[in-house]
Amino acid sequence: MPAYEDIRIGDSASFTKTVSESDVYTFAGVTGDLNPAHIDEEYAKGTLFKGRIAHGVLGAGFISAVLGTKLPGPGTIYLSQELKFKAPVRFGETVTATCKVIEKVDAKRRLTLETKVVKHDGTTVIEGMAVVMLPEKGQ
Repeated sequence: MPAYEDIRIGDSASFTKTVSESDVYTFAGVTGDLNPAHIDEEYAKGTLFKGRIAHGVLGAGFISAVLGTKLPGPGTIYLSQELKFKAPVRFGETVTATCKVIEKVDAKRRLTLETKVVKHDGTTVIEGMAVVMLPEKGQ
């Protein structure tokens, strides 16, 4: 994990994942979100999306993966997240979550990051802002 003092405005990190049917079913089971738009193909064919789509919050979880493992990394404390869901993700699509530092608050060891999830074709799926806090050195 980079030290807070080494993080600069403009620093960014990403996580890429191909969303599988198994990912969606596991997420549905863990969270209890059994919305048929995600797990029932026959139902989903009759929706706006004409087929099953991944949970939007599953994509937001990829943002959490960046924050907790890459930038800032282990020990990061997630304080808030604003999300705007812009497009669906279908099974088999690859997405990349990217977090970019846009503000530092030294007195509180907080970072504000622009967060975005984009499909392999360039379509923005999620955009928003996160605020995180880094622990003191040695914690």
